[in-house]
Amino acid sequence: MSQSNSGSSNRVLKKEAKAALDQFKFEIANEIGVNLKQGYNGDLTTKEAGSVGGYMVKKMIAQQEEQMASGNFPKANISTPTNTNL
Repeated sequence: MSQSNSGSSNRVLKKEAKAALDQFKFEIANEIGVNLKQGYNGDLTTKEAGSVGGYMVKKMIAQQEEQMASGNFPKANISTPTNTNL
């Protein structure tokens, strides 16, 4: 069974980051002992695939927390929505 990723939120927002994320994925897989190959990895169990993705997220959050704790991060550009229907 094949699924299309069109319309999926599972996509890289910055094309420049794709290669770095792929490299990171292979590093994580190697760290946790998952045999990840270039190309098709349909032979992985759901647990193995989920472990790679989950550990990637865990490490990215830890890296971001370290940056935030050291004050070394760009200020977020967050705007407050205004409600004109009051």
